[in-house]
Amino acid sequence: MAVKTYKFGDNTQLSPHFNVQEFRCKCSQHHDILIAEELVDKLEKLYAKLDCSKIIITSGMRCPSYDISIGGNGGGQHPLGKAADVVCYNQNGDRISSKLVCCTAQDLGFGGIANIDTSYTATHLDVRTSNIWYGNEVINYHTVTDDFYKYYGIARGSTAQKSAEKSTALKGIDVSVHNGSINWNQVKADGVQFAILRAGYGREAYQKDQRFEEYYRNAKAVGMPVGSYWYSYATSVEEAKIEAQVCISILQGKQFEYPIYFDLEEQKAFATGKYNCSAMVRAFCGELENAGYFAGLYMSRSPFNSYMEDDIKNRYALWLAEYGSQLNYSGSVGMWQKSSTGRIAGISGNVDMNECYIDYAEKIKSAGLNGFSDCQIVDAPPIAPVAPALPKSRNDATVEVSINGETYSGKLNKQ
Repeated sequence: MAVKTYKFGDNTQLSPHFNVQEFRCKCSQHHDILIAEELVDKLEKLYAKLDCSKIIITSGMRCPSYDISIGGNGGGQHPLGKAADVVCYNQNGDRISSKLVCCTAQDLGFGGIANIDTSYTATHLDVRTSNIWYGNEVINYHTVTDDFYKYYGIARGSTAQKSAEKSTALKGIDVSVHNGSINWNQVKADGVQFAILRAGYGREAYQKDQRFEEYYRNAKAVGMPVGSYWYSYATSVEEAKIEAQVCISILQGKQFEYPIYFDLEEQKAFATGKYNCSAMVRAFCGELENAGYFAGLYMSRSPFNSYMEDDIKNRYALWLAEYGSQLNYSGSVGMWQKSSTGRIAGISGNVDMNECYIDYAEKIKSAGLNGFSDCQIVDAPPIAPVAPALPKSRNDATVEVSINGETYSGKLNKQ
């Protein structure tokens, strides 16, 4: 791979859209600039493929000392002149989602690709030829996938950009009775885009969360997408199935745009071992799926790594908790609980904060799950006949009923 050396003040136009000066190291020293020809070539292809109005290079070549000063190791792809951190803009002047950039860069053969910010608008790209790296620095600094399309839930083809725009990182909360009274209008105005509601805990119907109905009703009233979770005390497959059935009975008649999660965090459950914990997850989630729900698993990152068998890790919607600046998990994850001390308008005190990386609403609705089945009437009021009572002398009649403001008519036959 040819890497050319340019003087500090060189203004050579490398290609139709990129100049040497865009790749210059941002340190205070006037040293040479290394730029790989293949990097420029691929950036031009990215520009065309995404139909960009511009691509801003936020970091190009870095000298080793500058690379170390901003958290690098001094020996990566930037000091070699083979990397660029970029922000891409569409023809409307809007930033293109890093998720779409990652997918497109994958198609173009970049060797190192990663989202590098929480807004999912900045992307690292490099032209390494070995040790391929598909990363997400918001989560960790390891390879997180072998296919960005699968990782970000983006369909290949003409709908990719639309899907990517919908699936930018979403800000959410999860709440239970412990969060008290919530002003959902204020929550939404504060930028919260989804909420996961505790439905209850244990294996008895009376253990339904005391504010679940209130939270569901009021969140829906302001157009807030919701999911739910069930806190488990199960220590066996049989108990997990019982909990699932109680959970399902409480969820019935409602619609959820986000998954229904099995919340496994009790030490007495972990004490039963990896095999049994994994079996309980399969049992609970299996009951959910059989009832038409999109099933997920919530766990803290460390016990998840210790007590889940490999098939679980890619089978259900995954919601991992780890508090701090990053999630130290190398696999694919749909949602990250990043803090328990968030502050949101409309909620008194701390609240759990989450980021979601998958467009669950689209997946769930298109599959007809979580109450979105075409044949299921959700939260329908009592059916109110509007036709006269059926005369005794007749064996059939045409009637009309009103459901959720819609009028339906048809013939009833006397049995």
